[in-house]
Amino acid sequence: MQYDFTTVIDRSGTSSRAVDVIPIPGAQVKEGFSPIPMWIADMSFATVPTIPQAIAKRLEHPLFGYFNPSSEYYDAIIRWQQKRNGVQGLEKEHIGYENSVLGGLISALGVFCSRGDKVLVHSPTYIGFTNSMTNCGYQLIHSPLVLDEAGVWRMDFADMDRKLKEHKIRTAIFCSPHNPSGRVWEPWEIEKAMEVYKANDVMVISDEIWSDLLLNGYHHTPTQSVSEDARQRTIALYAPTKTFNLAGLVGSYHIVYNPRLRDRLEKEASLTHYNSVNLLSMHALIGAYCPEGEEWLTQLRQVLTTNVDYAYDFITTHFPGVTLFKPQGTYMLFLDCTQWCADHGRTLDELLRAGVEVGVIWQDGRAFHGPCHIRMNLALPLSQLQEALNRLDRYVFHPQG
Repeated sequence: MQYDFTTVIDRSGTSSRAVDVIPIPGAQVKEGFSPIPMWIADMSFATVPTIPQAIAKRLEHPLFGYFNPSSEYYDAIIRWQQKRNGVQGLEKEHIGYENSVLGGLISALGVFCSRGDKVLVHSPTYIGFTNSMTNCGYQLIHSPLVLDEAGVWRMDFADMDRKLKEHKIRTAIFCSPHNPSGRVWEPWEIEKAMEVYKANDVMVISDEIWSDLLLNGYHHTPTQSVSEDARQRTIALYAPTKTFNLAGLVGSYHIVYNPRLRDRLEKEASLTHYNSVNLLSMHALIGAYCPEGEEWLTQLRQVLTTNVDYAYDFITTHFPGVTLFKPQGTYMLFLDCTQWCADHGRTLDELLRAGVEVGVIWQDGRAFHGPCHIRMNLALPLSQLQEALNRLDRYVFHPQG
C-alpha cells in the first residue's frame, strides 16, 4: 500500500503545540504568510492507519478500568526489536513501561545517582535532557562532539575519559542516534564509548528513541549489543512515539537485561505510582509494531531522506555562511549560522525573528548548546519544505530587493 506523505493536513483546532506555539519570544508571523511548523520534534504526517484502527477496536468495549499489559504488547516489542535491530534473547521480563523516555531517564538516574551528582552528556545536547535533569538537581558535564575533516560529528573519547575522571562521574547519558546532530553511530564508535565507560565504572542510560528514523543507507546498532559488559551496564530507552507521531498518547519502554538494575529501576519508577501503562497507548504500540507499520516506516524513511537531501543541497547552495552536517538519522537539521551572522552584522535573535515573520517557525539552537545555531524540523510534506526554504532565501538569508 502507498501511504500519503504529500497532503498538507490542517492541524488547527487540535491543540497542537507545533502550530499553536511560536517558540521565539516576541516574534509574530506577518500578514500574508501562512505559518509552517518546523520546530518541535513531531511530524506533519498522518500516522499509519493500523494505529487508529487498533485504538478504535478497543474503544468498542465500554470499560476502561485498571488492567495489566497484554502478552500481545510484549510480543510486539520483541518482534519489532528482533526484526528492526537484530536483537536476540529479548524476553518479556527485560521490558518495562515508561510514561516517556525522559521519565525513564529520571527513574534511571534515581537508580544510579544521588541528587546533585554530575552526569556526562555529549553536546550539543537535547533540550529535554537539560531541563529534566537540572530540574531534578543533577549537574550536566558536557563532552563536546567535534567535527572531523569531512564535517562528520565524532565523539572525543579522550575528553570523555578525562571528564569522567576529573569529575568522578559514575553515570553517562548516551544518545543514539544523536539528537540534535542527527549522527548515527557506527558500531566501533559505540564499542569505544562503552570501553571508556567500563574503564571508569560508569553506568549508561541509552536514549534510542530515534532508532527507527534512520535515513537510507544507515543502520542502528543497539548500545546493549556491542558487548556483554554493555548489555549489563546499560538501561536502554525506546518508544514508538517519535517513529509514529504518537507523542500526545504518551508511552515508551525500557530494556534492561541486568536483573539487579531491572529490579531497582522498576522500584524507582513505581515510587510515585504514576508510571503505569496507558490503555490506549498500549494498543497504539500494537497497531504500530506490525507489518503495515513497518511498510509505512519504510516509506516514511524514503520521504525523510528525500527531504534531507533537498534541504541540505538548497541550504549549502543558497545560504553562504550557514554550515551544517547532513543528518544520517532523525528529521532535524542543526544549522550553524555563526559566519552568516558575522558577515551580515545580524544577531541570532534577529535571524530567528526574521524567519518567523515569513512563517518559518523554527527553533533557537542555543537551548541545545549550539552557540549560534538553529534547529529545523523536516518532517513535513516536500511542498511545504520547498516553500519554507524559498521564503528564507528570498526574505531572510538573501533578500531580493
